[in-house]
Amino acid sequence: MSAVLVVQPLVLAPMTVADLHQVMAIETQAYAFPWTRGNLVDSLAAGYLAQMLQDAGGEVLGYYVAMPGVDELHLLNLTVAPAWQGRGHGWRLLAAVEAAALQHGLGTLWLEVRAGNERAQQMYRKRGFVASGIRRGYYPAPGLLREDAVVMCLPAQALARGDDQGSGLGAG
Repeated sequence: MSAVLVVQPLVLAPMTVADLHQVMAIETQAYAFPWTRGNLVDSLAAGYLAQMLQDAGGEVLGYYVAMPGVDELHLLNLTVAPAWQGRGHGWRLLAAVEAAALQHGLGTLWLEVRAGNERAQQMYRKRGFVASGIRRGYYPAPGLLREDAVVMCLPAQALARGDDQGSGLGAG
């Protein structure tokens, strides 16, 4: 008798303060300079858009936090747990951010990404984001140094087009 692989669907759920223990565990695994619990609490209190990608058992695989503005959405944090990276979950979360922007009538999506994070930059470029500038010394770096951020934008026409780059929510 052979084993049957059952693939559980992934779900998006709103992030709440009660979820922050799981989110903080991922944040501290993924980054040398993680957001603090206070950063996340403040983002939720301010009404920022925040969702988690979970498996059927409630394990958080990744999350995003985005700040709505006038006619735009600013992606502040998109993180996939290190153990779950490389499986398309970043695409799924990015698709959720884009869907949220469209749902709220926000036509342009902005973000900053570490200049040294080529993997993330490549994902954003494949989706249609374009580099629009550099923020010098934006991120903390080892040895009391600072790292530049690349500012990227997904223009309204690309966001509205909703090109499918394998980013739909499904089994993952």
